[in-house]
Amino acid sequence: MGLLRKIRTTGRVAEPAPPRPAGDVPQKAREFGGSVQVRCVDAGSCNGCEIEIAAAFNPVYDAERYGARLVASPRHADVALVTGPVTRNMAEPLRRTVAAMPEPRLVVAVGDCAINCGEFAGGYGVEGAVADVVDVDLAVPGCPPEPEEIVAALRRVTGR
Repeated sequence: MGLLRKIRTTGRVAEPAPPRPAGDVPQKAREFGGSVQVRCVDAGSCNGCEIEIAAAFNPVYDAERYGARLVASPRHADVALVTGPVTRNMAEPLRRTVAAMPEPRLVVAVGDCAINCGEFAGGYGVEGAVADVVDVDLAVPGCPPEPEEIVAALRRVTGR
């Protein structure tokens, strides 16, 4: 009986939510109503950013509690998280993926390679940064960026 009493008196124990991230909500994101569907696109990265994106959606960082949910189809997505420098073979598929997303849509460049090609700048198979291929609305710097930074960018999009 002592254990049940202790559980009842302790109640729910959870860490408080971190403070809201700095920065304004992008103009297009105001129409989402606090919830977005996210499609991840690897445009030619080393997979470091994908590991961090997966960590951002795991139970520790839990991006879903802020209204971001991963989806498998760009037709269901509001936000595209694009990683890596865009390779020549991925330039057209990236354009088609973004074109398949309904309006309003946001493109987030995740990692230094997506922002400025990083270590792969000048490579023979590199088309360029994500902004050279599609319009980018938000960037998350880092090589790779921490899961907290990815969640903070998604929180800026959802406004939560």
